[in-house]
Amino acid sequence: MYRILLVDDDHDIVGALKIYLQNSDYELLCAYDGKQAVATVEQGIEDSRPIDLVLLDVMMPVMDGPAALVQIRKLSNVPVIMLTAKSEDADKVLGLDLGADDYVTKPFVPAELLARVRSALRRYKRLGAANPQEEEAASTLVLGGIELNDAAKKVTVDGEAVALTPKEYDICHFLMKHPGRVYSPAAIYEAVWGAPSYGCENTVAVHVRHLREKIEINPAEPRYLMVVWGRGYKMGGAR
Repeated sequence: MYRILLVDDDHDIVGALKIYLQNSDYELLCAYDGKQAVATVEQGIEDSRPIDLVLLDVMMPVMDGPAALVQIRKLSNVPVIMLTAKSEDADKVLGLDLGADDYVTKPFVPAELLARVRSALRRYKRLGAANPQEEEAASTLVLGGIELNDAAKKVTVDGEAVALTPKEYDICHFLMKHPGRVYSPAAIYEAVWGAPSYGCENTVAVHVRHLREKIEINPAEPRYLMVVWGRGYKMGGAR
């Protein structure tokens, strides 16, 4: 059973989230500010019962969502879905910048919320499900100085390990499987997020920028992850 942490200072919203998710065989935990959320994630790690997904509000007392996200990312790569107001695009970009995997806007559409939660959990499970001893040789992709071992879920660049978030890893894996092929932001979103790509450009752009910062020596002059203006992104060999 997946353990999902619901974080919002509005008890009514937490109650609504519990109603939306309670019939989906999840163990639901609640926190009402960012400090409580960080403590709950940390306690789960200490108890060997880690949180599998966090739904995290942006505006909260004591410690807000972005500050909590920074602390959570120091502890875990657990998927984090930010809860934002419909009109606050800046909150969405900030959350993605800080390492959030996705966002859901208020007021929630229950079907969309469930779809995003299930999609995030599927990716998270897939990242930890492979057996490296059985699949390592068959699942290794190499492109120039980048080596991606999908069995071990590891990426190295010029022999140095690179720490990627689950979304960054999925984007890297998707593009490395099709070297030289250009994919639009919509195509990347649908392949990686497993959801319709409405208004996805900023989400994909932020994750691609973070990925480039981690795999490129000089992100301004990339060797691997290229922008094809007006079309999308591709993974090419070192120039």
